[in-house]
Amino acid sequence: MAAMISVKLAGALKAAGLVWHPASGDRFTLTTGAFDGEVFALSDMVVEAQEFPSGTVLGFNGTTEWALDSAQLTDALWLPREDQLRELLGAPFRTLERQGDGYRVTAVLPGDDGEAPSRFEAEVPAEAYGAALLALIRRATD
Repeated sequence: MAAMISVKLAGALKAAGLVWHPASGDRFTLTTGAFDGEVFALSDMVVEAQEFPSGTVLGFNGTTEWALDSAQLTDALWLPREDQLRELLGAPFRTLERQGDGYRVTAVLPGDDGEAPSRFEAEVPAEAYGAALLALIRRATD
């Protein structure tokens, strides 16, 4: 499994306004405390996003051992994959480079001089992309 972003960074992205549109293959954790530390994956076979007039519900199919039938989307925290973060970062993204034991994402964000882009370093690429996306969202909404 590819490295995930931290729950802390995922929470900061959500708080900054990142909206999740659940799709098969997405990973998430529940924020209600009942399953602290558990990571779930959306799958049409096990956990699927179900649209209702009252909102999106994450349906747990065949999980009687957990006695969990569904959870509100508001109780879930999306843990985007590296490719999703890169796609969400979009046009500002310039490079991903290996830096010693970690990685650096370079992006030209609002307010940056093209000659002096922003740089975000982390141990895994997903965290570097996530930090860049968080900075982009914050600058775009200030």
